[in-house]
Amino acid sequence: MIRPEKVFFLSVLLSIAFSVYAQDRNDDIQIPLTTILAELEVEHDVKFSYSPEDLTGLMTTAVLKYDLNIALSELSARLPLSFKFIDDRYITVTVLLREVEICGRIIDEESGIPLETVSVRVLGRPEGSITNAEGIFKLGSVSIKTKVEISLLGYETLNLSVISFLNKTNECPDILLGEMPYELNEIVLTKFLTTGLQSRTDGSLELNTAKFGILPGLTDPDVLQSIQALPGVESINESIANINVRGGTNDQNLMLWDGIKMYHSGHFFGLISAYNPNLTEKVIVIKNGTSAEFSDGVSSTVNMLTADKIGDEIRGGAGVNLLSADAFLQIPFSKRIGLHLSGRRSISDAVTTPTFDNYFERSFQDSDISTQAESNENSEIKSDFRFYDFSAKLLVDFNNDHAFRVNFISIDNALNYTQVTTDESSQSVNSSELFQRNLGGGFKIRSDWSDRFSTLLQGHYSRYNVESDDFRSTSDQRLSQANEVLETGIKFHALLHLFPFLDLKSGYQFNETGILNETLVSAPSYERTKKDVLLNHAIYLEGEYHKGNTYLRLGGRLNYFEKFQKFIFEPRLVWRQKISDYFALSVKGEFKNQSATQIVDFQDDFLGVENRRWILANGEDIPISESKQASFGLEYSQDRLLISATAFFKEVENITASSQGFYNSFQYVKATGRYEVQGIEFLLNKTSDRYSGWVSYTSSINDYEFPDLTPSRFPNSFDIRHSVSAAFNLNIFDSFEISLGGLWRTGTPYSAPVPGNETIQNGSFTVVNYGDPNNLRLDDFYRLDSSIRYSFNLTPEIMGSLRAGVINLTNRKNIINRYYEVDPDDSEKTIQVDNVSLGITPNISLRINF
Repeated sequence: MIRPEKVFFLSVLLSIAFSVYAQDRNDDIQIPLTTILAELEVEHDVKFSYSPEDLTGLMTTAVLKYDLNIALSELSARLPLSFKFIDDRYITVTVLLREVEICGRIIDEESGIPLETVSVRVLGRPEGSITNAEGIFKLGSVSIKTKVEISLLGYETLNLSVISFLNKTNECPDILLGEMPYELNEIVLTKFLTTGLQSRTDGSLELNTAKFGILPGLTDPDVLQSIQALPGVESINESIANINVRGGTNDQNLMLWDGIKMYHSGHFFGLISAYNPNLTEKVIVIKNGTSAEFSDGVSSTVNMLTADKIGDEIRGGAGVNLLSADAFLQIPFSKRIGLHLSGRRSISDAVTTPTFDNYFERSFQDSDISTQAESNENSEIKSDFRFYDFSAKLLVDFNNDHAFRVNFISIDNALNYTQVTTDESSQSVNSSELFQRNLGGGFKIRSDWSDRFSTLLQGHYSRYNVESDDFRSTSDQRLSQANEVLETGIKFHALLHLFPFLDLKSGYQFNETGILNETLVSAPSYERTKKDVLLNHAIYLEGEYHKGNTYLRLGGRLNYFEKFQKFIFEPRLVWRQKISDYFALSVKGEFKNQSATQIVDFQDDFLGVENRRWILANGEDIPISESKQASFGLEYSQDRLLISATAFFKEVENITASSQGFYNSFQYVKATGRYEVQGIEFLLNKTSDRYSGWVSYTSSINDYEFPDLTPSRFPNSFDIRHSVSAAFNLNIFDSFEISLGGLWRTGTPYSAPVPGNETIQNGSFTVVNYGDPNNLRLDDFYRLDSSIRYSFNLTPEIMGSLRAGVINLTNRKNIINRYYEVDPDDSEKTIQVDNVSLGITPNISLRINF
């Protein structure tokens, strides 16, 4: 017997399922024409004869199925189709038009006024247009299977099928465009350096990967490589993972992926970005003037956001280059539920390319792999390196006002190498391995309670691991090491639209961060384990005002660290004022803090490949780092010409000597200090529909101050006095683009041994006797890169692109780091060790999107 409560429960489930089904089967849903014809065949026992290629991609809404003639009449009225009865059962279907000319008049939904300079482009194709003073646009020879995107700053973007234009009775139908009234932080410059790079009102830069053009040397829109084209952003060792923003270290950049803090950002130990650009919809880079919503990262914030809308149809793509293969897929299960997937994996286990060899040699040139192979000619080193990343996102829209999102990301690097040593009587085999992984997961619940008030509740989990197991044949010793970061957090964010020109934002955030460092030695037996946990509470309040020529964002963040019973207040300011039609000035400032930093461990490195390990502030010898930044900028913009100059000052206190990677007499010293950098950034950028070109220049002075060291003040290891970047992009045809650019910068500081007294005794060890810290400089760094891109269509729905790029066209051997070791053959002398940048490195990529 079925119990009453089960009947009730079942009826509720059926009611919910029916209501969801009813919502999804409304008249707005576009259905493939082939699906409709298949349904009519079953309903009326007929057979349609057509070429599948002709009908593929044609979409329309459902038709009445009870009467065949009425259904065919509806389809003929909507689509350029002809139906002809061969007999009572067989019907031929002919497409009358494959390409059409369309036009329209774009008007403001509220005022009815025609809108000028509205962008109208065919999705997946180079064709496009803009509206004239009457709001009218025209496009010729457009495939009926494509869609048209209509966009204008401050208005909602529309995606309309070309078929929808054929249903109109007017020659140029009116299309209503609704405003987005609360977009206070609007885009100032829509094409910045290259397509897809945009400058925002608050001074941050936004990278739109879907619209991204090409940059010199790149074959794919590498998220972290691309931002190095910006003034003030460098990488002194060419590493994606080691981005230096205005003289800061790489660990001082807050990396967020959909709200999840990431502690690892590169493949190939930093040479390739670990974030798949196909689902990373946009990246916002903030050098100064960070919103009070964010903390951590005393140098910069890199906020990566994935696609957040449920599409109307399945989208996807796949690509391969000389390093890896990748694929992504966006699946709309219904109007309310969608799933996004992406993955990438190295191809070195299937095929080894010259590009892979160059990257491998660059990554491991100073590791145990190279040094052990060189030290014993009877040894053979067999190495296997691979990487992969995977991400997934579940999207659920309960209704138009409430949405739920779940994210997952996994980034992995794995290195295995075996040393086979052969002598006259025996052969020994010793294996070592290194694993590096960052797992992240998170959720978001967005709720629009009214037109003026909305909230966001989000939580995240991030786990970073690097583990190594290394057998050292010279000492017959096995060394196992681990560095683990585990962070969980939750944030509540509220947004109140007081007026169309004024927003108030507030929120609360809680983070728990734990860091483990472990070392195990086999002979003699030794074990060291250290684990720290820190709890951080924060509240913030911020106002954003934008009216006329004035933009102002003012806020503050109050942090409380339970372990230290310490409060840190962080004010934030962004002010931009247009002083004429062409000139604008800006003032920005911020205070920030950071409790987790990376130290460079020269004694217990991970196979010589990865010597950085995360540590947590303890309130004693490792304090919480704090920064103060201020900048003043002047900007001129007219006729797609941008000239800007920004003077900046940054001070970071409570840094440790061990976090700076000193190759000098302070290499193993524990000390706390600060660094101060001041400089100017200049940018000249000219763009047009066919080309873009830019020149950026940064000049800065960056010095350390460690009161307990002698000397106490000396140049920063990341001090680049002058840096110039220039590039030129040209669209030769609508489908062919070429880019050429170069980078020049002064060499970074290094320390050299004292001439005539190169080594000294330190207890029972002989060490390098370094002179004044960072008193010499490497030769200037210079590199010339180039890229080309060719776009093509396999079908109206399947787009392809072929890209080729060359890094370091001149094959210049740039020295990116120099240090010294004691000569094993003469303890009174030293050996100079130079780390060299990538040589000439080509790459080719092929991508197909649908």
